[in-house]
Amino acid sequence: MQWGLKILRLSNTFNLLKMKHFELQGQVRQASNKAAIKAFRREGLVPCNLYGKDVENVLFTVSEKDLKGLTHTPETFIVDITLSDGSKHTAILHELQYHPTKDNCLHADFLAVSENRPIAIKVPIRTIGHSIGVKAGGKFFQSCRELLISALMKDLPDFVEVDITKLRIGKQISAGELSYDNITILTPKATIICRVKATRNMAATAVEEGEEESE
Repeated sequence: MQWGLKILRLSNTFNLLKMKHFELQGQVRQASNKAAIKAFRREGLVPCNLYGKDVENVLFTVSEKDLKGLTHTPETFIVDITLSDGSKHTAILHELQYHPTKDNCLHADFLAVSENRPIAIKVPIRTIGHSIGVKAGGKFFQSCRELLISALMKDLPDFVEVDITKLRIGKQISAGELSYDNITILTPKATIICRVKATRNMAATAVEEGEEESE
């Protein structure tokens, strides 16, 4: 029987672990041709687009240096965008386009969000505890490091925790076994989060012991 794990205790810690906000300043721009877009990039600016339900598309640019504070980190943020026309928007980073051979971002899309509508977003996974399978000589593997969730802005966590304490050798934890208060998990249920496997040394030892018993 597949060993299952339910995690229900995070609701007590969300007041301390709410998703952080990231402030970003932008310059409103008009629809531009390729030459203008290239000129923006030469100036160290990244063309951006903001869109969402009941929101008219907004074109703007941000400093590439400022944007790196949002993109070059494993953390996920709610983004507070202030534009040159005085407008303010709350959004999440939706899509990035990078140069095929360089590290620079060519374009960024932001999705407008509100406090009263659920937000679908990926958050980092942090494992906690010491697996009894690892203590017994197994090796721990984490194959999924982000979880796609949906929740109201006030309930979005900075990260989610997965307790691996009871994870034995040969067992795994999948997305369908996880549960958090006020959060809907959108990652497919069959997605394996982590597992503990037997090592080669353990397999070799088992074979040797079997041979000794048969003699």
